[in-house]
Amino acid sequence: MSSQVRPMGVTILAILEIVSGAIAIAIGIFFSALWGSMGMDMMMDFGGSAVMGLISGIIVALGAVSFLMAWGLLKGKSWAWTITLILTIISLIFDLPSMNIIGLIIDIVILYYLFRPHVKAYFGKSTQVL
Repeated sequence: MSSQVRPMGVTILAILEIVSGAIAIAIGIFFSALWGSMGMDMMMDFGGSAVMGLISGIIVALGAVSFLMAWGLLKGKSWAWTITLILTIISLIFDLPSMNIIGLIIDIVILYYLFRPHVKAYFGKSTQVL
């Protein structure tokens, strides 16, 4: 990371990561608690119950990864720029067939923003063509 001031858009992306991480953790915990409190595990065999527990755990883990991504964005870590780029491209690929116009616009704006020279410089990405 360079000693540059963090671009405002990077701060906004990090805040969105924090919010999405908190929501994912809350959803994972909610479904896990709901599943257990309703006695759903009694209604399913062990395999189904294990799958639901695994899904809840994965959702919570993804929420924790969102917090890590937010930290990386705020600190200008090069890997955070790369992972954000990859996840945005994956999102774009999923939004195309469903014609999710709002999602497509958001993805395109994020991709455009990530390649702005001052944003690349903040993450230590060269703006020169090799």
